[in-house]
Amino acid sequence: MVHVPVLQKEVLEYLNPKPIENFIDCTIGEGGHALSILEKIFPKGKLFGIDWSPELVKSLKLKVQNSKICKRVILFCDNFANLKEIIKRENFGPVSGILFDLGLSSWHLEKSKRGFSFLRDELLDMRYHENSKFKMQNAKLTAEKIVNDWPQTKIENILRDYGEERFAKRIAKKIVETRKIKPMIKKTFQLVELIKKAVPGWYLHQKRHFATKTFQALRIAVNQELKNLERALPQALEILKPGGRLVIISFHSLEDRIVKNLFRIGAKKNFLKILTKKPITPSQRETEINPRSRSAKLRAAIKL
Repeated sequence: MVHVPVLQKEVLEYLNPKPIENFIDCTIGEGGHALSILEKIFPKGKLFGIDWSPELVKSLKLKVQNSKICKRVILFCDNFANLKEIIKRENFGPVSGILFDLGLSSWHLEKSKRGFSFLRDELLDMRYHENSKFKMQNAKLTAEKIVNDWPQTKIENILRDYGEERFAKRIAKKIVETRKIKPMIKKTFQLVELIKKAVPGWYLHQKRHFATKTFQALRIAVNQELKNLERALPQALEILKPGGRLVIISFHSLEDRIVKNLFRIGAKKNFLKILTKKPITPSQRETEINPRSRSAKLRAAIKL
């Protein structure tokens, strides 16, 4: 499946990129948003792209190496939680706009073989990276370690808090019961099967797959996604020049709450002007074309 950038028209509208301006895409992934921004900032504007998955950075470098935009895009593999340090080290600026698209890319689900998808039988890894060089706390934590080693209450808490899973207690209990019988829960289909046994029958026939929230919760816990976002956003505001724009697409209520609170505080202290009174969501047509966009929320602000 080809990666479809979410809310692409809206991203361009709120970032409002112009020729000669410089931008940062903190989650460049497969380059969907970045390439459309580069078109708008032609001929001299530059784009700095960050991604935590080295495979995506390598693939995008190959994609652009012989193109006319090659000299106008800088690609860097790291966690956006280190944003300020990266940009300072690379001496990139001034920065007119910063984009965060917090969604999981199609590559992670379809090709990474790291257990992000409940539709593929893969090892329960769920790390965006497999390299401990990033100096992140718990860099070696995997979904397999959580389901096999963590206590029931801790598993229940992440399923409820990060996945908003209504049957968190039942699923956590089933995980702990299963690992007493089987030596290790190592693969995605094993986890899917025990979730299936833990939840009521009617829950198996909902519009959303019954394992979605559990997999989401494990992924967020493994990659410390909420902590990283909380670290990155103040850095982004610091890096932006006055009049610069910050655009964030979130896919989870807790992510959206972090963004909303930051914007509210910024507006109250008069260093931000909020451009989106309510979050922008995809049109019905977009969700039909790209069902993964259905939970997307875009918020935007200008640094004063």
